[in-house]
Amino acid sequence: MNTKNLLNEYIKNNLNKEQLSKFTFGALKCECKLEEYDFSSIDKYLNNHKNESKFQKLLFKYIDERNLKDSEVYNKVNVDRRLFSKIKNDENYHPSKETIILLGLALELNEDEIIDLLESASYSLPKNNVFDLIIRFCFINEIYNISDVNELLFDHEQKILNN
Repeated sequence: MNTKNLLNEYIKNNLNKEQLSKFTFGALKCECKLEEYDFSSIDKYLNNHKNESKFQKLLFKYIDERNLKDSEVYNKVNVDRRLFSKIKNDENYHPSKETIILLGLALELNEDEIIDLLESASYSLPKNNVFDLIIRFCFINEIYNISDVNELLFDHEQKILNN
């Protein structure tokens, strides 16, 4: 079976078409008073957890593990050098999901690694849309060539990755 047929089968078997149930909040009323809450504990929680799973740390861990130069990574998928520099030097910079996917392709990450990298920047690859299923399929099947990935996306009328 060729890659395109495998992808079609994967999408058919994994696309979650169930609609999320809608919640009505109008009928729910909170009788709580804000004065009752200890806001210092919220601040403490935020301070203790704000640096967990930082995208920047995880990205450069993967680069180091693969003994790659930064330029090898961003050139492989045509990520702008200035953008890569911003990712590297500005810990508050939040890259787009597309940029993270491109970097994951350049690093030839496996499925778990790309999911971890995306989650470290508050993104995911849910199984409820075709674009994300195709991206997941590519990482599962080690399809890292940007042209091949874009061809699969284009064939399913999805937005292609800019490179």
